[in-house]
Amino acid sequence: QPLDANRVTQWLNGVLQAQGPDILRAKGILDVKGEDRRLVFQAVHMILEGDFQGPWKSDADRYSRLVFIGRNLDEARLKAGFEACAA
Repeated sequence: QPLDANRVTQWLNGVLQAQGPDILRAKGILDVKGEDRRLVFQAVHMILEGDFQGPWKSDADRYSRLVFIGRNLDEARLKAGFEACAA
């Protein structure tokens, strides 16, 4: 299911502010509603960087996938916050 761009941005910024010191790295490819390109992001601690990159292939399944690498991370809470970003 596509994601709402504003919700995802707010959620990611909140996670990084609250848990930045414990997040060693995060990265992802996101399917944003209304956008034909993939949103690719990466973060280190509290620094978030992202940009729209190449278009989704017409025959490809669109998806959103995130990876967090860190310590003391609450997987269930991260998953619930991410799922709440659905458009």
